[in-house]
Amino acid sequence: MLIEAQAFLDMRGVSYSFPAYPRVVNQVDWQIRRGEVHSLVGRSGCGKTTLLKLAAGLLLPDSGTITVDGQALREPGSQLGFVFQAPTLLEWKTVLDNVLLPVALQRTPLPADRARADELLALMGLSGLGRRFPTELSGGQQSRVAIARALLLAPTLLLLDEPFAALDAITREELQDDFLRICRLAQTTVFFVTHDISEAVYLADRVAVMAEGKITDDLVVDLSWPRRRALRYGAPFNAVCAQVRHAMDKVATC
Repeated sequence: MLIEAQAFLDMRGVSYSFPAYPRVVNQVDWQIRRGEVHSLVGRSGCGKTTLLKLAAGLLLPDSGTITVDGQALREPGSQLGFVFQAPTLLEWKTVLDNVLLPVALQRTPLPADRARADELLALMGLSGLGRRFPTELSGGQQSRVAIARALLLAPTLLLLDEPFAALDAITREELQDDFLRICRLAQTTVFFVTHDISEAVYLADRVAVMAEGKITDDLVVDLSWPRRRALRYGAPFNAVCAQVRHAMDKVATC
């Protein structure tokens, strides 16, 4: 495992156990440089989501250290954005108010906050939908709102737990493109958990493979930026996907 001296997210010797269970995360070393997108893949139950929660400060490790931009991580903060598997929107609030929720939990939103929310909705292809309610949106649109909400406070680190898993293939690809464009524009550092190998490769600078609580492989995705849709159908992309699949197959099933 390569250790980065100047990593933005730096996890060293990190372990975590739930009471009366074996270690879910076991001595993980993993580093993400500023502005990079790293994907994490692995079979169900291997510890991916637990590692993500540790990186978010939602859980504290039993041992090891986690730092973000050189500072010890002890709890979630405004420098972190989190997107869950489900959009988790409040149905009784408008789309705009859902995006503004991170600010509204702290204080009354200002005109500048509303302007920022409108800008993010526009970037996500949702211009003019701010007054609608979540039940009036498609699944893909709801996912876009959830991402806009996570980006409202301009987090330096964005953590995502399979946010596109429930979407159809075409919507999923479109959302991946919009997501990458926005994150590259803002130079956001991203930790992305997914079961989908092609998604992991398309989005990432690096793909890590996890099994039985450990990072078993850390693979560089040597594909050009910006990523274009046609890339998915080329031999270089499929070769990297095959490399990730091989890395998953060579480890024991979790």
